[in-house]
Amino acid sequence: MHAPQAPFSSAYDTVTATDMNNFMILVICTKKRVKMALMAVTMKDIARDVGVSVITVSKVLRNHEDIGERTRKRVLDRVRELNYTPNLAARALVTGRTYLVGLIVPDLLGTFFAQVAKSLSTALLKRGYCLIISTSDEDPELEELTLNRLLARRLDALVIASACTTSAVLKRLQSQGPPIILIDRRFQDMDANYVGVDDEKVGVLATEHLIQIGCKRIAHLRGPETSPGIGRLNGYLKALDRHNMKPRTEYIAGQSTVDVRSSESGAELTKQMLSLNRRPDGIFAYNDPMAIGAVGAIRDAGLRVPEDIAVIGSGNLYYDSELRVPLSSIDQQTEQIGERTARLVLSILEAKRQPRNRSVIIQPQLVVRASTQKKKSSRK
Repeated sequence: MHAPQAPFSSAYDTVTATDMNNFMILVICTKKRVKMALMAVTMKDIARDVGVSVITVSKVLRNHEDIGERTRKRVLDRVRELNYTPNLAARALVTGRTYLVGLIVPDLLGTFFAQVAKSLSTALLKRGYCLIISTSDEDPELEELTLNRLLARRLDALVIASACTTSAVLKRLQSQGPPIILIDRRFQDMDANYVGVDDEKVGVLATEHLIQIGCKRIAHLRGPETSPGIGRLNGYLKALDRHNMKPRTEYIAGQSTVDVRSSESGAELTKQMLSLNRRPDGIFAYNDPMAIGAVGAIRDAGLRVPEDIAVIGSGNLYYDSELRVPLSSIDQQTEQIGERTARLVLSILEAKRQPRNRSVIIQPQLVVRASTQKKKSSRK
C-alpha cells in the first residue's frame, strides 16, 4: 500500500495497511490504542505510486491508444492492487462527461438488435464508455418516455433505432440534448448521423435471387412504415420491374409491429397468401424471424420448402444455418453496424469542434441456403 507521507512517531509500534472498497485503511498500532484513518484512493495516488502523470492514468483507464504497453501494465497492476474504481460522478463534474452512451431499440427478443448492441457495447467499453440499453416495444409513446429518462442521466451520446414514423421528437431533442446517432432507421427530412444497411439493395438482392431460381409469383412480407420497411419494399418492386414482372397487391402484406412479434406475423401473413387461388411460389420476408414464421406456415400446410415455395429473409442471424430448413438470407453486416456506430460516436465525442453529420451505408450480401436451393428439375 501507500507509504505514509511523513515518518510516524517512534511511539508507534507498527504501521500496516490494507485496502477495502476503494479506500486505504491505515492501521496504526500503539501500546495503548489503535487508530484508523480512512482515505479514498484517487488517480493521483496511483500516478504517484507508478511515477506517471494523472493524465496517463486516466488514458490507461480509458484504454487510450497512445500509452505504451509497459506503462499500461504498471498502471493496471497498481489499479488491481488497490481495487481502484473511478468515481464517475466526480469525473463527470470535472470533465463534463459521464462516459455513458444510451441505446434505444424496438426490442431485444430478436437477435438482430441484440447483436448490434453487443458489438456496440464491446467497442465502446474498450474506450471507457458504458452502454445503457432500453427498448421501445415499437411504441412511439414509450420511446419518448424512455428518451426523456435516459437523457436525464446526462448521456454523452444517444443511439436509437426509432419506432416513430416522423422525426418531430428527435428533431426537438437534437437541438437540445447530446449527439444523436440513428441506426437501422432514418428520416428523410432529418439531417442526422446515421449507420445502417442499404435497405433498397436488400430488397433487390432477395427478389433477384428468387427470380433467378425460377420463381414467377413472388410475395413480400413487408416491414413497418419505417425506412427499412419502405426501402426493402422499393427494392422488391424495383427488381420485379427489371424483369417485367408486375407486382400484385395480394402478394404484398405486412403488420405494424413486425420487429416485436416477427415470427408470428410471418406465419399469419403466409397463411393468408396460401389461401389465394394462385399462391406465391417465392416469399421475400422483411427479416429472418418473419421468414422462419413463413417456413413454418408452409410446412404446416403440407407444402415443401423450397420445392413448392422458396423463402428468403434478411439479417443472416447466427442460427439460420441450424434450422430444420436452413434459411437463405441477406446479410446486413450486423456486427459491422455496431462497430461503425461506435466509431462514429467516439469520433463525435473526441472531436474538438462539432463535426458535420455523417451517414455510414453498409452494403448487404446474399447468403444462399436450403430454403431457396431448388433442384434443377423444379426450375422449369
